[in-house]
Amino acid sequence: MSTVPPGTPCWTDLATPGLADARRFYPELFGWTGRITPEPEAGGYTVFLLGGRSVAGVGPPAIPDQVPIWSVYVATDDADLVAGRVERAGGQVVVPPFEVFDRGRMAVFADPAGASFSVWQPMAMTGAEVFDVPGALSWTELVTPDPDGAKVFYELVFGWRPDDQPMGPITYTGWRLGERIVGGMMPRLGDDVPADSPAYWTVYFGVDDADAAAARASELGGTILVPPRDIPAGRYAALCDPQGALFNTIALTIPGAS
Repeated sequence: MSTVPPGTPCWTDLATPGLADARRFYPELFGWTGRITPEPEAGGYTVFLLGGRSVAGVGPPAIPDQVPIWSVYVATDDADLVAGRVERAGGQVVVPPFEVFDRGRMAVFADPAGASFSVWQPMAMTGAEVFDVPGALSWTELVTPDPDGAKVFYELVFGWRPDDQPMGPITYTGWRLGERIVGGMMPRLGDDVPADSPAYWTVYFGVDDADAAAARASELGGTILVPPRDIPAGRYAALCDPQGALFNTIALTIPGAS
């Protein structure tokens, strides 16, 4: 069984042509170690470990011209059932459900605004084994030009209910599954963003010190997109790794807070 309930983000991995560089950059930034998948068909897919427990993964891109990207996986007990819900809700099945060796069953989808996300039906591998601590996945967030459409879509697919809260000039949405907030959503901002740009999911990794982590990422060859700043959940920064993959770091005000 997964370490998290169905409908909850449970894993993230990076698809990148710079696999060797990612194996260098992220362990130096987060203190991870890497365990390379032994099967040749996996193409060197590496599970990152924090204190011996899995937190994230990295592998080669599925297609040659794919841009480097971190993907969000949502736990499910039936990937095929989710695929049917996605289609009925107006989304796209990008990669139909398939088995990943004996580890689990996954699929890749896109919501109506173009945001890609995946599901993970666990077998031998449950997903991440630790969350909400420095060096581990601490938040996932949808950035979209169509928040109202996303509210309808994700409730139909995962049963998420929107929990809207004012955050300065915008409305921030928490995705509520039962009593728990399992992720977030914010409207895409910026006049310089093309109107037809697709939505996207992004990941946040916990750190002890957001300012120090941003400086270290820059030293290691990354880029600071949004310098460290305070938000209600803590202090965060938006970064790119040396290959251009976007990710965020956050020093949570209260561990486990969202």
